[in-house]
Amino acid sequence: MNLHEFQAKQVLSKAGFPILAGHVAETPDQAADAFTKLGGPLAVVKSQIHAGGRGKGTVYEKDLKTVRLQGGVKLAKSADEAKQLAERILGYPLVTKQSGPKGRIVRRVYVEAGCDIDRELYLGIVLDRKAGKPCLMASKQGGMEIEEVAARDPKAILKEHFDIALGIQGYQSRRIAFGLELKGDTFKQFVKLAPALCRMYVERDCSLLEINPLVVTKQGAIVALDGKIGIDDRAIEMKKQPELEAMRDIGEEDPIEYEATSYGLNYVSMEGNIGCMVNGAGLAMATMDIIKQAGGAPANFLDVGGGANKDQVKKAFKLLLANPEVKALFINIFGGILRCDVLAQGIVDAVKEVDVKIPIVVRLEGTNVEIGREILKNSGLKIIPAADMGEGARKVIEAAGLKR
Repeated sequence: MNLHEFQAKQVLSKAGFPILAGHVAETPDQAADAFTKLGGPLAVVKSQIHAGGRGKGTVYEKDLKTVRLQGGVKLAKSADEAKQLAERILGYPLVTKQSGPKGRIVRRVYVEAGCDIDRELYLGIVLDRKAGKPCLMASKQGGMEIEEVAARDPKAILKEHFDIALGIQGYQSRRIAFGLELKGDTFKQFVKLAPALCRMYVERDCSLLEINPLVVTKQGAIVALDGKIGIDDRAIEMKKQPELEAMRDIGEEDPIEYEATSYGLNYVSMEGNIGCMVNGAGLAMATMDIIKQAGGAPANFLDVGGGANKDQVKKAFKLLLANPEVKALFINIFGGILRCDVLAQGIVDAVKEVDVKIPIVVRLEGTNVEIGREILKNSGLKIIPAADMGEGARKVIEAAGLKR
């Protein structure tokens, strides 16, 4: 689960990190009021969507062809200008490098006080799975995509791993501060803030915690000018972070993915037109690969899991059919805990409840496979059987009428 920038800053502020004054606005008039409350002489109107690169993005008309505004983060020098900018942003799609070609509809802006910037730095924490520990990363090249910095100059990324129980140590914070060339009171501020950020990462069950840019003002103060926080989905499911869960913005999430979560299913939307239903993440990835290899494009990742029941299978089937781009379905099941007969009956029940007008290719193998095949064969439904994954991929592409 991701947080908006203004929400991330609320969490950072509670952890002791300095932020600038700001107000959320959902209408142009509210944006003007926010500017007035801040007292000028200038403010920044920031689009709030769950995607990076907002400042370099483009706000389009709803047809996604006509440009309304270049940049989703704009400077305002008056309340009227803040209102005008909000009018050009709110309710329209903002397309960035991370939003996808359809962009994200901007439903709110964050009107934030200006800042007297001297330097822009980068500071973030991610889990290093190879090391088995979180890693605090920093760079003197803030305000840029960290991936671009790492690709161009790997040595520009400073890294310190830390234990989740012990936190980052003082010498590590100082080593990062020296690497960032901080001095005097700014150095002392950083050495205090770095451990607080690491504690927050652990205590809030973060999957990502990023401040980019982390700025040093001309007065030597450290300020989080932007904030990005991702929360581990498992922590949300286990109700470990109720305060953060209350910040969840369903409007920023794929509606099918959100619905799948409520069913206990693992679903990720993709850009293709072959719907996939598989049990097991490894098999799901292999299925998508073999569809691509055969010349098709998967429309989704859908893992119904090893313990799915008949009702979950029916719901999974309906999720696939809810995507209008899907031209055919490939159901690839290796029955173990999830028996083939349970899956087959779920398919039959779902097809009978929904008006299915697209081809369905099914490959079954494993526990009770013969019973499952008989259920499908005797159902009276037009289901295309496949002996193996390769055959299933070829058949589903042919059935969909797609060129190979």
